[in-house]
Amino acid sequence: MKSPSSQRSSVRRRMARKLQFPADFQIPTRNATFSKASLLEPYDAWKSSREVPEQPGMYLVPGAQRPLTLKNAKLAYHITRACSLDFFRTLWLLNPLRTTLMMALDIVRSLFPAFRGYSQALIIDELQSLIASESFTWSRLIYLVSTEVARRVAEGYLDSLARSASNERAVLNSARLYIEHTQLAIRVNLDVPTLADPDTRVLLQEADLFANSFGSGGFGMLSPLEFIRVFSHLTEIASHLVLIVSLTRGASHLGILALSLFSTLLPVVLSWFSCAKDEAESNISVREARAYERQERMRNFVYSEVHRPEIALFGLGNWILKTWLHARKTVLSFEQPTYARNSSILEQFNLIELVWAIQNIPVLIALQSASTSLGSLTVYRSSVQSLIFAFKNLLMTTKMAFHGIFLMSAFTASKKIIPKLNPRREDIVHYTSTPGGASIVASGLSYTYPGSDVPALKDINFSLQAGETLAIVGYNGSGKSTLANILLRIIDYDKGSLLVNGVDVRRYNPADYHSHLSGVFQSFSKFTGSVRKNVGLGNVDKMKEEDEVLWAIKQAEAEEIVKNLPFGLKTRLQTPGFEMLPVDHYSESYRRHGLSGGEWQRIALARAFMRAREPGVDLLLFDEPTSALDAQAQNLIFNTLKEISHPQSGDRKTVIFITHQLSTARRADKIAMMEGGTIIEFGTHEELLERNGKYASLYRDSV
Repeated sequence: MKSPSSQRSSVRRRMARKLQFPADFQIPTRNATFSKASLLEPYDAWKSSREVPEQPGMYLVPGAQRPLTLKNAKLAYHITRACSLDFFRTLWLLNPLRTTLMMALDIVRSLFPAFRGYSQALIIDELQSLIASESFTWSRLIYLVSTEVARRVAEGYLDSLARSASNERAVLNSARLYIEHTQLAIRVNLDVPTLADPDTRVLLQEADLFANSFGSGGFGMLSPLEFIRVFSHLTEIASHLVLIVSLTRGASHLGILALSLFSTLLPVVLSWFSCAKDEAESNISVREARAYERQERMRNFVYSEVHRPEIALFGLGNWILKTWLHARKTVLSFEQPTYARNSSILEQFNLIELVWAIQNIPVLIALQSASTSLGSLTVYRSSVQSLIFAFKNLLMTTKMAFHGIFLMSAFTASKKIIPKLNPRREDIVHYTSTPGGASIVASGLSYTYPGSDVPALKDINFSLQAGETLAIVGYNGSGKSTLANILLRIIDYDKGSLLVNGVDVRRYNPADYHSHLSGVFQSFSKFTGSVRKNVGLGNVDKMKEEDEVLWAIKQAEAEEIVKNLPFGLKTRLQTPGFEMLPVDHYSESYRRHGLSGGEWQRIALARAFMRAREPGVDLLLFDEPTSALDAQAQNLIFNTLKEISHPQSGDRKTVIFITHQLSTARRADKIAMMEGGTIIEFGTHEELLERNGKYASLYRDSV
């Protein structure tokens, strides 16, 4: 049987092949800090670029434009040297032939404006010569115009080929899919302590902005694929300059050039005072909207801190990535690039320029004796206009590229983040399941939340034998849930030691450790989706097995709830703050239905029961699992929990539950009374009553 780590590697390889990712692509899954050997320059340069000039200790807000200073220019140079070659090589390897073709066609296309102007000038000069020699014929004029039209049709066809959906769109979509998948994989594999670090959070925010820049441009930033446009702009500018210089001879040409500059710049200046019209929004199909909703739902799982503990506990990372990938591909298949709106060959070349050139022909008669040809005037007008716009685009592109370099460094750095809870490779111990459950020994555990001066836990000591049941009781704020999160390896402790099955829990890989646990958090997640998915997330491998889902629902005493829903397991549950489809897009079967607090708690219990009886699950930890249920339901739930943890087969499980109901706590083999972040009393129910301490007083008050 394969180990969990080898299974995850196998999944990554299959996903990489399916996405056509490079062979060396890996989803980052490791630790708290950054790999200093390979990442020191990009990370430090990124962080240094965020410093506010002349204000030590002050940083720009995430995503802010870096000022163009000598310091930042040097940082950008170092980042480019360290990151860009490998990054663009990776993108190129996604579609090497298509990417090469796209780049070549972009360069060729950048020469079209200059070539068009030169060809147009030749036609006008020839016509001028014919008129001056008094040998003008209409047949000759028709021939020249027809030749120019044919050339423009051929040029339009080549331009259409360069922008075809089968090539440029394929390159763009594969890059977007790779970048967005990588970014989502980074997020889904990070743990709570890592995400709590302020520098890490800012780094991830800017990495997200970089990943989003591959989209439709709604963020106002440069898509890294557009770096090749810089070379296109430079090529276009160079071709126009060569053409202008080659035609400029004498004062008369300089005068025409000045006039062309003035006539071209005037409308550009006037356009600054005009307002652009918003484009009408395109209609969105129901299928596209639903795919987009699934895509955003998966992103919501990853980015919401509320879901983070259960994503880790139930190992939902690969399922989330797989679901997102399927939805994202559907969304991309619907998206149309902006150039597709004008994709016909006739629309690829501008007949207005040709008409404008023909309109100059009557002037030839009046300029027969002029020393300057109208061809030169035509070239100056078209080339100067193209030159100005090319410069404008180059400046805008360069500005965005400069900003994109620092976002690229954030993306590169984020791939090297190692989750804090992951042990060093040489310290890893594979978790070995025991038939009788997990044994736990805690010694001197202490923990203080980041930014707080008051410890949430201090000097926690207790031991639990394999197969025993522990009830943790105490007043609100006594540290019960914090202790539960430490036992589940959602957060780490600051001091002390925690042994599980005789091994330091820090030596277990969190994913390996979590695969042997199940539980319910006090702030359990309400996932957006059907009842089946909400329950099945506790064991995604059996989510489609209806018998397993129904069994878990039965153990959670939720049968009546599901039976009363309009579509049973397929009923979509309503969660606050996440609604993607407009009302008119909903079919009746797609409408969401709300649940009460107690009903949601039963769904969360069913989710935990999905995994609870699996072989190899040694520890069940339930934090206030029945707080919203009545007394009868509480008894039924704890009876079920006892049956699962103490089966007739003898394969017992260790159980820890947190409760305020002391009548329930007495069911446990051991009871831990907490106060002020520490365990003040520990023992059996009878032992604690005999001590006549806080537990005994609390118990007598409750009965």
